[in-house]
Amino acid sequence: MTGSRIYSDTTQEDNYMKEVILSLFSGLFVGFLFALLRLPIPAPPALAGVAGIVGIYLGFKFFQMFFN
Repeated sequence: MTGSRIYSDTTQEDNYMKEVILSLFSGLFVGFLFALLRLPIPAPPALAGVAGIVGIYLGFKFFQMFFN
C-alpha cells in the first residue's frame, strides 16, 4: 500500500485551510465594499483590534481548559 494517506487528518487540515482562505477573502470583499461605498471601516484600529481578537480567543480557550 504505497502512497496511502490517512484521509481523516488531511481532510481536517484541508477543511481548516479552506475556512481560513474563505474568511480572508470574505474580509477583503467586505473591506473593499465599505471603501467603495465610503463607509467607515467596521473594525477598531489595527493593533488594538488584533489584540482584542487574540484576547477573546485566549479567554475562550482558557475557559475550555479549566471549566470543561
